[in-house]
Amino acid sequence: MNGFAGVDFNSTALTPDALDHALDAMLRTGVTTCLPTLITASEAALAARLAALDAAVADSRLGPLMVPGYHLEGPFLSARDGYTGCHPPEAMVAPNAGLIERIEAGLRRPILLLTLAPELAGAEALIRWCRARGKIVALGHTAAGPAEIAAAVAAGATLSTHLGNAAARIQHKFDNPITAQLAEDGLAASFIADGLHVPPFALKAMIRAKGFSRSILVTDATAAAAAPAGRYDFAGMTVERTAAGEVRAPCSAVLAGSALTLDQAVRNLAVWGIAGADEAIRMASDHPARALHPALEAHGAGLPHTQITWSDGLTPSTIRLHNLMV
Repeated sequence: MNGFAGVDFNSTALTPDALDHALDAMLRTGVTTCLPTLITASEAALAARLAALDAAVADSRLGPLMVPGYHLEGPFLSARDGYTGCHPPEAMVAPNAGLIERIEAGLRRPILLLTLAPELAGAEALIRWCRARGKIVALGHTAAGPAEIAAAVAAGATLSTHLGNAAARIQHKFDNPITAQLAEDGLAASFIADGLHVPPFALKAMIRAKGFSRSILVTDATAAAAAPAGRYDFAGMTVERTAAGEVRAPCSAVLAGSALTLDQAVRNLAVWGIAGADEAIRMASDHPARALHPALEAHGAGLPHTQITWSDGLTPSTIRLHNLMV
């Protein structure tokens, strides 16, 4: 989650009230726990954004209940054309633990998930360092081949971030990072099921290849999610949500996150015939919880006590978060 309901989690101006607005809107879509995501930026910018986010979480009403930690997507990503997505390549750097230690210093909640490109020099060492400190490592924005991906898994990587996205349009038909990650049994994979990032027919094939038990639904949502068409702030950029639900930099063909909500992703999988209702719900709940469990356990963070009732149309109809009812 990069943001939600008009609120950008990458903003240094983020307030507790704004965060509560986003989390309340998110809760109404059935999401009871999230890792706010910060994307690639300079070290100074990441430190400032994390400090603002951490303060907003601590001082908000819902943050302590719904946010156990954070997702850092970058800056250790591939700067090659076709793999950067909307991340600024000039801010990408080689993997190093010192940067994480510095930007995490003083936070009340930890970075629980790190997405990196495993082909970069120092990636394997950083993966091992993260796992020793209770952090989950995911692969994303990567041009890595099968050998590099296998080495990353051997070092401790366990997840693929929004697989099928942030990949060059033209690449080898077999020897490419998407096929290699699908074939790697040591990786679970998250997918953005909005029909825009990956067309439904391709998503169906990818989930079947990865297997339902290792497939996870995510949104990659921005401030444009649960919000009307228009322009929104995103990590120092301006992005535009179109009437069709696409989120792009203005006058650009590059997708910049999404406007997807997780309950809509569940409905999409059922409507497209990719999964049954129970299976789709598990991909949005049980499977990500299992993927994050080692990090939550390592930091003594549990998931909140929740109960969600789904209607026949796969809309969350009753949501209980501790003693809160929605």
